[in-house]
Amino acid sequence: MLARILSCAVNGVDGLLVEVEVDIAMGLPAFSTVGLPEGAVRESKDRVKAAIKNCGYHFPSRRITVNLAPADLKKVGAGYDLPMALGILAATEIFKNDILSQLAVIGELSLDGSVRPTRGILPMVMAARKTGLDSIIVPQANAQEAAIVTGIKVIGVKSLHQAVECLAGIKAIDPTEIDLDQVFKTAANHDIDFNEVKGQEHVKRALEIAAAGGHNVLMKGPPGTGKTMMARRLPTILPSLVFEEALETTKIYSVMGLLPKDKGLITIRPFRAPHHTISDAGLIGGGHLPRPGEVSLAHNGVLFLDELPEFKKNVLEVLRQPLEDGTVTIARAAHSLSFPARFIMVAAMNPCPCGYMGDPNHDCTCTSVMVQRYENRISGPLMDRIDINLEVPAVPYKKLSDAGTGENSKSIRERVEAASRIQHDRFRKKRKVHCNSQMTPRDIKKYCVLDEVSQKLLEEAMNRLKLSARSYHRILKIGRTIADLAASENIKTAHIAEAVQYRRLDRKS
Repeated sequence: MLARILSCAVNGVDGLLVEVEVDIAMGLPAFSTVGLPEGAVRESKDRVKAAIKNCGYHFPSRRITVNLAPADLKKVGAGYDLPMALGILAATEIFKNDILSQLAVIGELSLDGSVRPTRGILPMVMAARKTGLDSIIVPQANAQEAAIVTGIKVIGVKSLHQAVECLAGIKAIDPTEIDLDQVFKTAANHDIDFNEVKGQEHVKRALEIAAAGGHNVLMKGPPGTGKTMMARRLPTILPSLVFEEALETTKIYSVMGLLPKDKGLITIRPFRAPHHTISDAGLIGGGHLPRPGEVSLAHNGVLFLDELPEFKKNVLEVLRQPLEDGTVTIARAAHSLSFPARFIMVAAMNPCPCGYMGDPNHDCTCTSVMVQRYENRISGPLMDRIDINLEVPAVPYKKLSDAGTGENSKSIRERVEAASRIQHDRFRKKRKVHCNSQMTPRDIKKYCVLDEVSQKLLEEAMNRLKLSARSYHRILKIGRTIADLAASENIKTAHIAEAVQYRRLDRKS
């Protein structure tokens, strides 16, 4: 007796179909699983046997062989429990197995037969739809997440018994549906706002420019000046997620098992703030079975690195590829995986080890050698990838005690979205350029043309402040974003003058 049933697996952040073949033959009772199963998959036989018996079905006392194809792909996780159990019941003719050819099944079984949620449901359902399947059976707890994918019927089940009744035609289950417009409408609110920040108007302006052009930012200032507070509010002024971006982000969180229980879709741009003790594998991804890291979890959002010089040097250096390419490639002997990692990096640091150099209210105890050694922890190639660097001074008492409120995030976001639309139209024919910060030298030459007065101002700034060639390109990119915020087709002198101010650390060095 042979039964075939389709299931799904996750490879990186993408799903693919797995065929579960169940053969029941004469012989001594045995249950073997082949097809490169990992530990949790090999243990499925005990869960499947107990679940079938506890649901009141007969478990055959014969030789059972389960093959998971393709056999050269490692099978990980407990999501094959439900398809294995249904395959055994189909092979023993509890229900007709011809219905199994047009659907896929995913789910982990408890010993009592209830179906538990599984990681990575979203990319699996996308793979099933791409293959042309009509429907998919998933755990009830994952039904909202799976229903995000249109064009395939999503059937949520709570138990093995319920799945068997559905397949046998005894009791139909209505497909799960979700209103995407309502999901975006109800979940797009933030709990924090920029109007809560007192003072630091120049920093808020710089973060607005960073949000509009996708520029990376480095803030340098003593403790307590609001660096972390402003960084956490940057996602509130970023352009709203479109459905394709939300789907990309949700896939990553689904694979990692970090998707909130009451949410089937990530509708707010992520904000990730890893601790400075994180490892390189934790930051960019990796491990025995490669998983996405913090840079991928920040995809389409913000990665905040507080106390930047405290991160290990090798950890900071692995940021080069994602900052440059927007992807992370994890290479292994057998295969390699790529994870998306397009984000805005916001970094914060103190001016010196004690943190109070230049602070009028505190005395600095650091020597020049200590300060130089502290700053040298950040390499030149990493600084090359940071467009905006600025100093964040302490906020005076008068501004802290001011009862008034600043501009709110909503009004700032409206300007940012208008500038983003301009860039979208500008780069719509380019695959690797999405915003001004990603412009190549050829793009800069084409889109950052300066008039004679602006050229003279930039030349004078380069000579007088002794700025480097990398600063020259950064200033042009920032100037282009400032012009877009002003809805100006050309970069004007005032835009270049403001852009020069955002290379303060270069000027100081």
